[in-house]
Amino acid sequence: MPRRADVAVIGGGPAGSTMASLLARDGHAVVLLEKDGHPRFHIGESLLPHNMKIIREMGLEDRLAGLGVFKPGADFTGDDAEEQRHEIRFDEALDVPEGCGHAWQVRRSEFDRMLFEHAAESGARTFEGARVRHIDFDADEPELTVTHSGGEHRLAVRFVVDASGRDALLARRFDLQRRNREHGTAALYGHFRNVPRREGEAAGNISIYWFEHGWIWMIPLADGVMSVGAVCNPEYLRQRGRDVERFFFDTIALNPHAAERMKAAEPASPITATGNYSYFSSRLMGSRWLLVGDAGMFVDPVFSSGVFFAMYSASLGADVVRAELAGDARAAAAARRRYRRKVRRGVRELCWFIYRFPAPAMRHLFLNPRNVFGLRQAVISVLAGDLHDNGRVRRRIRLFRLVYLLLSLRYLPGAIRARRQRRHNAAMGFDHAA
Repeated sequence: MPRRADVAVIGGGPAGSTMASLLARDGHAVVLLEKDGHPRFHIGESLLPHNMKIIREMGLEDRLAGLGVFKPGADFTGDDAEEQRHEIRFDEALDVPEGCGHAWQVRRSEFDRMLFEHAAESGARTFEGARVRHIDFDADEPELTVTHSGGEHRLAVRFVVDASGRDALLARRFDLQRRNREHGTAALYGHFRNVPRREGEAAGNISIYWFEHGWIWMIPLADGVMSVGAVCNPEYLRQRGRDVERFFFDTIALNPHAAERMKAAEPASPITATGNYSYFSSRLMGSRWLLVGDAGMFVDPVFSSGVFFAMYSASLGADVVRAELAGDARAAAAARRRYRRKVRRGVRELCWFIYRFPAPAMRHLFLNPRNVFGLRQAVISVLAGDLHDNGRVRRRIRLFRLVYLLLSLRYLPGAIRARRQRRHNAAMGFDHAA
């Protein structure tokens, strides 16, 4: 391990590897530190179409196509016994950028390794099994204490990027992490075989099913594997007992359409329970450091936004680091403002949908869409990751919110119950060992 570098990037997931690739390509000396080793299992296998802009910028389109399942859209299904399903295609969105009319489903172990290896190919020094034990910001340059290969190392750098995911290394150290008082969920998930895919071009769709206590995802992966998970109210998941597999299938059975697809399913991995608690950081940056991806905030996996936000925040944050390394105070200040504004705006737009996803009015709008004034297209744009700059989308989403508010009056008792449940979930949280 070198003794000094321009930038230390902590975390070798999508955010860290993207940041390291972009900066190393510029000629900066970058050290990328991953505490585990690749490949490693990770949930969150569904990409968004606006991921493709960054993938294309990194020159990884062909490589991604070789390991992913083509994702043209998504479908949403209610929990009524009668068939109630609606499909969206991403190429129907407003103002679709070139190459962003689709996405991919990926095994995160393979996808993350691809990005990590690309960082090394771009010139970054990459280290696996490297744990950052301490960072001293009091010196002239930040100094990291890192354990690697049985030894302890000192690494002096000019800038630190925290891409440590939900470890949130710097947010915890500086006491920046704030629990989201509006939202909180937990999840059960695993990989399965013998789960049929949709027919025809929709075979690569992500499928979403509502049920009484939350929602279910099905994501088709390569080699006939289906990623299946249930995002639940924490109170419900605490009832699971010792037989997690049986509880999982009992949960799937709460939606008859999901149960039908899973009737011959065979587990291809252990079934895991986890707390998907939601949090934000009160600050995303400071003197000589920046938070990207889940190290700064985590919301909910419902719209598959995790990898997109990770890579988007890294791409945007690379401009902050470049300006800082160049010593251009004015450009750095502008880049910081832009980073803060765009990251916060994108999360805020998506959170509005996430918070209301279980509400009866939102179910009705997703299952009975109308494209009056382009509202359906605008919603598809949001689900595709068009969250930051498109004024045409933002104006229509404001109108969609008004329609949702008016429709909620029709479902007022259910809307009140959904809001109370959301607040209760956020207050309760989830203990993995409970």
